[in-house]
Amino acid sequence: MPEPMPDHPAAAGTINDEQATSTMVRRLALVVFLEWLGAGAIMPLFPLFLKDHGASPSLIGLTMSAFFLAGLLTQFPAGRLADRIGRRPVLVGGLFVYAGACLACMLPVSIWGFIALRFIQGGAAGAVEVASLALVSSNVPIERRGRAISRIFSAQLAGTAVGPLLGSVAGVHHMSLLFLATAMACTVAAIPVLTSSTIRSHDVIHVQHEPLVRLAMSRALLGAVFGAITLGLGIGVYEACWTLLLNDRGASSAIIALSWTAFSVPYVFFVRAAGWFADHWDRRALAALGLLVSVSFCIAYPFVTSIPILLAMGFLESMGFAFALPSLQAMMTEGRTPRELGRVQGIYASSQTGAIALASAVAGVLFGMHMFLPFLVSAGLGLLLTLALLVTWAPLDGHAHHEAPTTGS
Repeated sequence: MPEPMPDHPAAAGTINDEQATSTMVRRLALVVFLEWLGAGAIMPLFPLFLKDHGASPSLIGLTMSAFFLAGLLTQFPAGRLADRIGRRPVLVGGLFVYAGACLACMLPVSIWGFIALRFIQGGAAGAVEVASLALVSSNVPIERRGRAISRIFSAQLAGTAVGPLLGSVAGVHHMSLLFLATAMACTVAAIPVLTSSTIRSHDVIHVQHEPLVRLAMSRALLGAVFGAITLGLGIGVYEACWTLLLNDRGASSAIIALSWTAFSVPYVFFVRAAGWFADHWDRRALAALGLLVSVSFCIAYPFVTSIPILLAMGFLESMGFAFALPSLQAMMTEGRTPRELGRVQGIYASSQTGAIALASAVAGVLFGMHMFLPFLVSAGLGLLLTLALLVTWAPLDGHAHHEAPTTGS
């Protein structure tokens, strides 16, 4: 029977040295990039695809929210499963299920069928996210964790930056090709997880039937949950309404795809710097500043009629996301043992995903009433939650507690 991995990254000896963990993070980043390359090709055009199939704005919102509702229901169980059996099985299972659901989208199904398939995709994507972040945070020491986590988010956003450009080539009338391409990308993404000895050696393997320690809700985790919900509200509104807003402004399918890229590209570059800042500066201030930037832009979007200005605003807003995420992740994972981190990531991801699901479902209805409403409601709630984060984290030390390196025997 395999021996359990140590409960602290620094205690793992040479297997967890900087070179080994950096290799693991690079390979995980490739996995995440491939998954979101395919998903990103579909995402911007999917609301228009549903509209062409007769879906109303409310049904479009419901379909988009089904993806995130599934994540809400499955991400904590996926995190618990990753704490129990390891991260790799959860990663591989999520990738294969996502691929299968994409292939099923090529079948002649109804709008309700697409809702069901998006639900399955959401559960699979949530499992991949939780397992990959748990694998990173359970192996990388806190003094490098912000930068390591930023690589995963950078890869995710790189996929969503390149994917829409590929999707615009196929166009909304050739979505079957995009569904097939996404299934292939997810299948290819599973190969490094299955074959990499580096990923296998860093997985947290436990003795069979060993009980999990009860997870405590700390101030650090609670504040991160407030941040996750704030980001989730904004993302949910954009998922349901951004394409519709640009379409109302007269934007073409190519411009809509470009707008998603305009948001993602700067994030890919800035999140690496944000990871460094999270390892060296006050993470409380960085997270709050990033959230406030996002809230401010959410308020402004419906008042802007110029498509070029909207694209430029999306470009700038991504900097706020970039600086918030690594700090939120580093703050909530410091001091946690590897056997907790699957569930910690599950709580964080479920909170964000639940907010996305609720916001995208309600946003479609609010947009039908007036295009201003979903943006303003989301921004108002986000501001209150950001203030709650600051109050919750006020007694904590926002700087990373750097630890002395441990040498192997």
